Amino acid sequence: MSLSVLTLVRGRREHLVNLIAGLNASTKAPDELVIAYMQDEEHADLPATAFPIRTVMVPGEPMPLAAARNRAAEAASGDTLVFLDVDCIPSPTLVARYAETAGQGVHLGEVLYLPAGATEGGLDFDRLDRLGQRHPAKPAIASDEIRATPNHGELWGLSFALSAADWRAAGGMDERYVGYGAEETDFAARLEAANVPMAWVGGARAYHQHHAVHVPPYQHFDAILRNATLFRATWGRWCMDYWLGQFADRGMIRIDDDRITVLRHPGADEITASRMPDTTLFS
Repeated sequence: MSLSVLTLVRGRREHLVNLIAGLNASTKAPDELVIAYMQDEEHADLPATAFPIRTVMVPGEPMPLAAARNRAAEAASGDTLVFLDVDCIPSPTLVARYAETAGQGVHLGEVLYLPAGATEGGLDFDRLDRLGQRHPAKPAIASDEIRATPNHGELWGLSFALSAADWRAAGGMDERYVGYGAEETDFAARLEAANVPMAWVGGARAYHQHHAVHVPPYQHFDAILRNATLFRATWGRWCMDYWLGQFADRGMIRIDDDRITVLRHPGADEITASRMPDTTLFS
């Protein structure tokens, strides 16, 4: 079975270079890398690879994350699709592990979060293993383990694999979601409705490269409200409750059943103050 790795890019050239370097160090190379650029031009002078790199252009404002994933999946030729966030560096066994466990259902790989500066001087996977931290909400899993989960809400877009057939069965992602938030949660609901099972897969480790974190994510305030409201209208429940709760606690919104009322927008000073120090790994 063939395997395509898919990633979405806006900016983040250095992170993309490290992602490609990780694929070059894989014990099993992917059959291709598909890059969906959410910008006007491709990045130049990327590392050479033994596998082909294919690109699709999906510019747009706000950032068209769902549409870019759909265009990447449409362009991919693999029987198995591995969605890997551009911030993630695949471990040497990620591709091989996703390939050998390929089959029905979505497989979720472990992701360790790296501190700033972890990739300076090149990729040292032993060092990344020492420095990386697991998100406290995610499970520890042995490298040879496959652990089914009945909770499709576990889906996260940093690293997951599924067959092209299961992607089509779920209908891809809903392109009404634009900007930050909810398109992955909506896709998880689509997978559940299509009876596509989900499991954690050990050995498919990735390393999340550091970038600035905002708590709360005020810079995405409008997109979060719009996408949460769309999700509520589609599925009858709210998502991103954590962020909505923080906005409500700060007197910015009021939530009444199926409606969000904006009381005030975050100010520029609040957006600036929400940026966490570089020691903060998780949002």
